[in-house]
This record gives sequence, C-alpha cells and structure tokens, in this order.
Amino acid sequence: MSRVALETQKTTLSASYKTSKTLGNKIGYGILYFILGVIAIIQVYPLIWLFLFSLKTNQEVFGMSPFALPQDPQWGNYAKAWTAGHIDVYFFNSVLYTVAAVVLTVILASFVTFAITRMEWKLSGLVLGLFMAGYMIPLHSTLIPLFNFFKTANMIDNPMSVILSYVAFNLPITIMILTGFYKTIPREIEEAAVVDGCSVHRIFFQITLPMTVPVLSTTVIINMIYNWNEFVFVNTFLSSDKWKTITVGVNNFVGQYLTDWGAIGATLMISIIPVLIAYFILSDRIVEGIAAGSVKG
Repeated sequence: MSRVALETQKTTLSASYKTSKTLGNKIGYGILYFILGVIAIIQVYPLIWLFLFSLKTNQEVFGMSPFALPQDPQWGNYAKAWTAGHIDVYFFNSVLYTVAAVVLTVILASFVTFAITRMEWKLSGLVLGLFMAGYMIPLHSTLIPLFNFFKTANMIDNPMSVILSYVAFNLPITIMILTGFYKTIPREIEEAAVVDGCSVHRIFFQITLPMTVPVLSTTVIINMIYNWNEFVFVNTFLSSDKWKTITVGVNNFVGQYLTDWGAIGATLMISIIPVLIAYFILSDRIVEGIAAGSVKG
C-alpha cells in the first residue's frame, strides 16, 4: 500500500472517529438536557398548580380532579385575600420584619466575623465556638424562655421581639458562611491599608466589606427565606392582628364551619412572589458567593 493511500485511510478513520464522537456528544447532551428539563418541570409544576388552585372555588376544589383547570377563574380571590383577609397589612409587616432582621443580622455578623478572622485576640476561637454552638440549639426549646424574657421586658405583642429572635437565630449560620469567605481574603490588602494610615473602621467599611458583597448576597437570601416563612415566633409573641405576618394571616380564611380554599391559595401565591423576585435578582451573586466561600487560599 502506497504512502498516499495510508495517509488517505488515516484521514478517513480520523474523520469517522470525530464524526462518531460528535454524534455521541450530541446524544449525551440531548439526554442530559431532557433529564434537566423533566426535573425543571417537576420543580416548577407545584407553583403552577398553586396558581391554578388559587383561581378555584370550594366546589371545584372538592368536586373536581386536583389537576383540573378552573372552569371560571376566580380572580376575585386575590382581591378578597388582599382586602377582606387584611393581607395588605400582613404583607407590609412581613416586609418590615424581614428587611429589619436581615439588615441587622448581616451587619452584626460582618462585625463579628471581621473581629474573629482579621483581628488577633485570645478569645476569638472561643467566641466563634459559642456562636456555632448556638446553631445547634433547637428553636422550639427556646420558646418558653424567650416568652418569659420578653414578658419581663414588656415586649410581648411587640415587633421587636420577633425581629430580635430572627437576628439571634440567623447569626450563627451567617457567621459560618462569612467566616469561610473572610479566610480567602489576602491579609496583604489590609496590611497595605494600615501602612497607608487607614484605621480599623476604614479598613472594614471601605475595603473588607465591599469585597464581601458576593457572599453577603448569599446570606441575605438565606436570611430572607427563613424570616419570610417563619411562623412559630410570630404566632407565639404577637397577638394583635395589626402586627401579624402573612404566614399567620392565612388562618383568617380558616373558619369553624367553612374554609375559603381559593383565598388561601391566593394568599400563599402572594407570599411566594417576593422570595422569587429576590432570588432571581440575587441568583448570580448567590452562586458566586457560594463558590468563593468554598475554597480557602
């Protein structure tokens, strides 16, 4: 066999191999995308089902298949939930408590993490251990002590009791996430700032804090989801309707003899929207913060 024929055969075999490899990759990616698409549909379908549920009457809820479409969409369920159910007040309270608790938690956790990881003092390890120990305390085991404490402090039926409870229970996990990220920040940056005459406060607010924006976004969304969906503290410490949140306000449509399921679905749908909006806005930052905080060095 001549040299030209050998080269031609090699070229043909190489082209055939590349073609089969490309076809295999396409099939593999096609299967992967199909599986991911099925998973995405499974994840999104409960939201679609809840939206359709919120447009049904009680007769449709109990007299038709759970997967049936509403025959006459009851858009009035949303107006009923917003006005008759006082969801407008509860919604505002949820936003107020969530924002206040998130801001306080992030600021305090940043202070603590900076002091533990960037400053030299003997008890830093002990303090970090105490905060991490707080992460292991069950929420329900603290209800009676907290209730007695807030009652003594005349803070029962006061929004500050809920906000302070949120901050206390979210600090450990927030500090834990921030600690992993802070350890990746080179100390040379702060040493150069000290040489230039920066004080500790300027180093924190003008150098360190801006560099932690990605991981702060992660902690913000985690704190927000917990605070927004929290039920136990609000139901225990707050008794007046004017201070309750949207998670407790759902009970307004549950009666002794009749429950308005369509209005309950509308209320739940309204409560989901802010979390979805926040996640879509911060999703890139969340992934970036998790990736940055997972690698040390």
